[in-house]
Amino acid sequence: MTASSTRRTTAAQSRIAAVGAIAVAGALVLTGCGDQTKKDSNSSSSSAASAPLASKLPASVRDAGVIKVGSDIAYAPVEFKDSSGKTVGIDPDLADAMGKQLGVKFEFQNGTFDTLITGLRSKRYDMAMSAMTDTADRQNGVDADTGKKVGEGVDFVDYFTAGVSIYTPKGKTQNIKTWADLCGKKIAVQRGTVSEDLAKSESKKCTGGKKIAIESYDNDQQAQTRVRAGGADAGSSDFPVAAYAVKTSGGGKDFELVGEQVEAAPYGIAVAKSNTQLRDALQAALDAIIKNGEYDKVIAKWGVEAGAVKTAAVNGGK
Repeated sequence: MTASSTRRTTAAQSRIAAVGAIAVAGALVLTGCGDQTKKDSNSSSSSAASAPLASKLPASVRDAGVIKVGSDIAYAPVEFKDSSGKTVGIDPDLADAMGKQLGVKFEFQNGTFDTLITGLRSKRYDMAMSAMTDTADRQNGVDADTGKKVGEGVDFVDYFTAGVSIYTPKGKTQNIKTWADLCGKKIAVQRGTVSEDLAKSESKKCTGGKKIAIESYDNDQQAQTRVRAGGADAGSSDFPVAAYAVKTSGGGKDFELVGEQVEAAPYGIAVAKSNTQLRDALQAALDAIIKNGEYDKVIAKWGVEAGAVKTAAVNGGK
């Protein structure tokens, strides 16, 4: 979930080819990381002792055997609940692979997207992993709307690249192909995302009094529901999410992608500025699974190879 309309805009047509692969991925058996319980404490200790990168973790995390992850678990295929209620998706699978390197479990805890960084500041979470775009504003604790500093910011370990797409009800595109085409129309988006920022920015450019009517929701599923019900002319979300919705909602009969993907930028794992040891441990773990091939297996499973990274950068967002 991206945020900051100051990022570079990139037409990424090659990623459209990933849509078909995402549809195939939806039929796969979904797996994710399991919840850590007290009865697992002894096995966690032995896992940490044998894990190749356990020594890089802060002692408190290593001893606990758990990294608490703040996440908006309603953003398929990045993270969502399967039919059994289990947390699955790209992020949980990557976290599970990283956990084997670090000897700990990643415990995903659900929260609304726009409160995740606050949760880091209050130490409710050790990290946030939720399709969160690494931006300079977030690194510096600057509010994207006002340009004012609102916190100390966070550090990011970048693990994927994605842009933003527009979708409409299938067969009802109303000639929408670009953000400018939304002037005089209504769009449903998730609050705190780049989709919302782009809609606000584009609406200011609209002429003849035809502004974009923007409806913002707590999560992307609510925005999709609004479009599906005919309450909005279009919706917008990160490309993997929009593509997954197009292929799976209503058996592929509800939505269609329009135009090109824009605003390509890195997703990052967010960590408090003060927690540099955890940040560096996560970077090492991500680099390790990139090198040993586990990263590519996860990315291929979900059909999003076009967004893969080759190395784990820190604060690579602009």
